[in-house]
Amino acid sequence: MKSAREVQTLGKKPDERGHFGIFGGRFVPETLMEALRELTRTYRMLKRNTKFQLELKHYLSTYAGRPTPLYEAKNLSAVLGRNLRIFLKREDLCHTGAHKINNTIGQGLLARYLGKKRIIAETGAGQHGVAAATAARLFNLECDVFMGSEDMKRQALNVYKMNLLGARVIPVHSGAKTLKDATNEAIRDWVTHVDTTHYLLGSVVGPHPYPMIVRDFQSVIGRETKAQFKKVARTSPDYLIACVGGGSNAIGFFHPFLEERVKLIGIEAAGKGLNTSKHAASLRKGTIGVLHGMKSFVLQDREGQVQLAHSISAGLDYPSVGPEHAFLKETGRVRYESATDEDALYGFHILTLLEGIMPALEPAHAIGYLVRRARSFPRGSKIAICLSGRGDKDLDVVRKFKVKIPGAPSS
Repeated sequence: MKSAREVQTLGKKPDERGHFGIFGGRFVPETLMEALRELTRTYRMLKRNTKFQLELKHYLSTYAGRPTPLYEAKNLSAVLGRNLRIFLKREDLCHTGAHKINNTIGQGLLARYLGKKRIIAETGAGQHGVAAATAARLFNLECDVFMGSEDMKRQALNVYKMNLLGARVIPVHSGAKTLKDATNEAIRDWVTHVDTTHYLLGSVVGPHPYPMIVRDFQSVIGRETKAQFKKVARTSPDYLIACVGGGSNAIGFFHPFLEERVKLIGIEAAGKGLNTSKHAASLRKGTIGVLHGMKSFVLQDREGQVQLAHSISAGLDYPSVGPEHAFLKETGRVRYESATDEDALYGFHILTLLEGIMPALEPAHAIGYLVRRARSFPRGSKIAICLSGRGDKDLDVVRKFKVKIPGAPSS
């Protein structure tokens, strides 16, 4: 465990150049540098602007549905035993079905203050794309969403939703046709249209100031959790657990707790297993490199060529991770574990059967990890999980697999 003094510095990052320790920074074409500087200046000004903050609070409460509830999952707790108390932060109840709306409303407002009329976004699971298209309608902005053609097949329902919302979904056929490739195309578009377009990046990745901006907008999750937990349990949680792809829901959940003694666990997608090449566990199996304008852990070969990531959940299918997560791994403040596709499917089914809540496959990794590792937690532990999205988007994937839950009725 870090010393009290060391812990108190963790929440103060990034520095002025956008570095979290050795991670982060800006590794972009010169044509984007001025846009990033303008974005940084404007955001730092608006962060202190009372009118902006009141507008943001207004839309989060009246439009997105905040605060989301903190629910004690007593049925799941009883099955896991050991007097564990499991709490779910219900981001699945946000408008559009996931935590992504917190960031898109914030950046939609930011784009309006920047005077931009068009936003672009990248998406994997489609939740960020739907949330970006929704914010575009709210703020009367043109919206184009880049999505890998493989993800478009996996998430056809969300593609349909984006079209209904008036967004143009642009298929990406290069590479693995997933999130990394969609991000590549979004950056190319931004370079071409930087004067008129705001890139509404969906996770805590990319060049500075995006990891900071997205983290700040998502930190509402952790701030609410802290206040709600003290009201419900009259204390702080012992553990926070969240899935990690790019890492926005996890950073938003963790950040308000960084300077406390709460134990933090991030769960990466182990796919078919960490002993195979079919995973997306960049923190556990990656090496330090540069991707999409940031320095972080990357799944790459010895020559620095980015490797294909794999996860049953499109939102975790990314070969890198936000630089703040890389920093928190290196400092030891957050422990990063993993869960396989099989674990995620089990987590999906057991939460559905025990609590009547269908999680997205992304947070189902955190549920599956907890179920598998319940005996490793001290008796009586109070554990909060970020349920970052709902599972209706994943039903076409889930229904292809048979998962046996002991004691469940047979179909």
